[in-house]
Amino acid sequence: MKATDSDHGAVELHIVSDATGETAARLVLALEAQFPDQEFVEIRHPRVEDVEDLHLAVQQARGRPAVMVYTLVEPELREAMRQLCRRARVHYCDLLGHPIDSISRVAGVAAKMKPGVRAPLDSSYFKRIEAIEFAVRYDDGAGKALDEADIVLVGVSRTSKTPLSIYLGYLGHKAANVPVVAGIEPPKELFEIDPAKIVGLTIDPERLLEIRTVRVRSMGAPRRRYAELDSIYDELAQARELHRKLGCPVIDVSDLSVEETAMRIIRLVERRRRGAKT
Repeated sequence: MKATDSDHGAVELHIVSDATGETAARLVLALEAQFPDQEFVEIRHPRVEDVEDLHLAVQQARGRPAVMVYTLVEPELREAMRQLCRRARVHYCDLLGHPIDSISRVAGVAAKMKPGVRAPLDSSYFKRIEAIEFAVRYDDGAGKALDEADIVLVGVSRTSKTPLSIYLGYLGHKAANVPVVAGIEPPKELFEIDPAKIVGLTIDPERLLEIRTVRVRSMGAPRRRYAELDSIYDELAQARELHRKLGCPVIDVSDLSVEETAMRIIRLVERRRRGAKT
């Protein structure tokens, strides 16, 4: 992120936390994505311990086009931050206060109020680890373990199959992927597994040419058919035919992030599975 002066139109996002600030930083990224034409400057204030630390952070933002985004567990610090921001006329956003209060009221129990606490190593944690290891082990694995996978991705090279498989693993879904390669028949196992878990991936030919050209240059390799437009059209046509034979839904990843694509994949697979059961 380019840290230019705020006078040039950048909005300062001050991330204040009594821990590392990673929780707030992840939400900030999602917020920034909603303003693609706006420039932002992130300023972190981690490990704040007292009101004086909060005061210093707020003073840094005072008079600037800034928003204080904070994750503070202790109610006293949250209230102090709110008062400091109001007095300084700085916009603020409390990311933990309202959710903690709401959950506490519904659950009928008080929150631990311990800064930096991590989620327990429960079954869902180990499920995610297992799914990530599965994605790494069976990346471009042809017919291997397709029956064990929760999701199977089918597409030509550079349609984000590997990062998608690993990200889906992070979300707890075992994902395998099958590459579509010109002149090579897909594995027979692809036609034997539950079709509801298969999702095809495609991409705009010009975009794929751009991605592959950069890839070839970064490897210091000479230009070859892998990065030639006529070859790309042939591969995409072969992928289209395979998707048609499989009867699977197809997602165009040309302008989608890995996170967006993964969410669409999960929704498609869940819908198709529900439909198969009715």
